[in-house]
Amino acid sequence: MQTVACECAQKPQGSMQIGAGDGQSEQSGWCDLRSTMTKPTSSSGTRQGFWRSLIVWGLVALLLRWIVVEPRWIPSGSMLPTLQLQDRILVEKIRPRLVQIQHGHLHRGDVVVFAPPKALIDAGYDGNTALIKRVVGLPGDQLAVESGQLFRNGQIVDEPWLGEEMDYLMETVTVPDRQLWVMGDNRNASLDSHLWGPLPETNVIGTAVWRYWPLQRFGPLRISPNSIDRRT
Repeated sequence: MQTVACECAQKPQGSMQIGAGDGQSEQSGWCDLRSTMTKPTSSSGTRQGFWRSLIVWGLVALLLRWIVVEPRWIPSGSMLPTLQLQDRILVEKIRPRLVQIQHGHLHRGDVVVFAPPKALIDAGYDGNTALIKRVVGLPGDQLAVESGQLFRNGQIVDEPWLGEEMDYLMETVTVPDRQLWVMGDNRNASLDSHLWGPLPETNVIGTAVWRYWPLQRFGPLRISPNSIDRRT
């Protein structure tokens, strides 16, 4: 942070009056310099204004981080190839709150950041750690993995973000009410819903919307063109 230099005005030794006084009569062209002299600037007032502005902007920044958007970094490879290790992303936190208030749902294809569900915490997972996965199923969806592909409601799901086919099977599951089914884009190396089950919608912290680092991959995260709330 750059240093702000404050110049302090020296207090004058006294006011000098030229003109009427000491018994002399006032004549035209004479003046009183006291009317043209400015008061010295208060250095304490300048400092108080600076710190007040700094505190206000700090509170605004904290408010934005807690309520609107916050930066996150990617510590693992569960979302490869979409998100690389050490990528920096922005997580938008308004929409998940709004859809809950409106009794709606996030979109299929959204990349979400969330708090660990109870199943992971019971298994010893750190409850303060945030996870990131992609929403593949909404309440009522029937999901299965067969022949390396994800099926939703009997249809193969087009997932252009996957780097390889899945090497496991998942029997048909129905996503419960107020729950989501989330999976990593790196399906064969992701600790996700196919292992620990559905995610409560209330666990969602926000949706990942933008990658800001590294600069060569700067831009919005890819979202499925079919990421809408209709049943397929």
